[in-house]
Amino acid sequence: MKVNIDAFRVPARSRDPFGAHEPGDTRPFPSKQRAEAYLEQQLQRLLQLQERLYADGRHALLIVLQGMDAGGKDSLIEHVMRGVNPQGIRVVSFKVPTEEDVAHDFLWRAAKALPRRGEIAVFNRSYYEDVLVVRVHPELLERQRLPRKAVGDDIWEERFEDICTFERHLAREGTVIRKVFLHLSKDEQRQRLLARLTDPTKNWKFEAKDLAERERWNAYMRAYRDALSATSTRHAPWYAVPADHKWFARAIVARMLVETLESLKLRFPELPPRDRAAMERTVEALGGPHGAHGDRRRNRTLRG
Repeated sequence: MKVNIDAFRVPARSRDPFGAHEPGDTRPFPSKQRAEAYLEQQLQRLLQLQERLYADGRHALLIVLQGMDAGGKDSLIEHVMRGVNPQGIRVVSFKVPTEEDVAHDFLWRAAKALPRRGEIAVFNRSYYEDVLVVRVHPELLERQRLPRKAVGDDIWEERFEDICTFERHLAREGTVIRKVFLHLSKDEQRQRLLARLTDPTKNWKFEAKDLAERERWNAYMRAYRDALSATSTRHAPWYAVPADHKWFARAIVARMLVETLESLKLRFPELPPRDRAAMERTVEALGGPHGAHGDRRRNRTLRG
């Protein structure tokens, strides 16, 4: 099945960063079963590519996940990242900033959590909260104790510029960045929040503030439109992925990650001549690549 990942990519400075895909869109999958089978195929390939990423040791992969409450970020991480070796991945959840966090610039806590070369890191929320939540709740700027001249009418555009510069620097140093906005409809969010109230196994997920934030839906959508439009770049693109069906979002994100890693042309490094010669001597001393079994097979062949 052919999946056009570029169809979900947000063009730079787009007036409609959410694109032509509605939150409930499931094209090109004809059914949930087909999407889940496709996901399994992508996870097998993702595991292979992760091994090459680690062995190659020249790149890191940073995945930024953003979306409204109940957008499916946690379940996407659970289902897509189960396809990789846990030793080579870190998931970082960005909660309310600590006092130490707000004593630094807004990119500081993200910079500390960046992946090392050969590693994959998933940011569950990210530094983008400072142009989303903080924009919807401007009173949070007071807690950041910024200089007065820094809190002007252009603060959001300036932060967009800072983010783009930050991401460009990371890309130049070998960190590949892919950012995913889980495009959830307001009605589907309502259904998921209700499930948290009525399903005992999901009660623990419910927070009263989720309802208060839901009242600011339109303000959040404006903030997301501006952020995606201003910060989707060639080196750090956004993908607006329909999220009303979790199985669809998982399949799309998995394929996007596979295509991203394939584009790096990752290779297993070759041994230097000196090490290769030593390896060949060791193999020979141990009786060849198959050891004693290989000797017996050769003898049987000669006798035959």
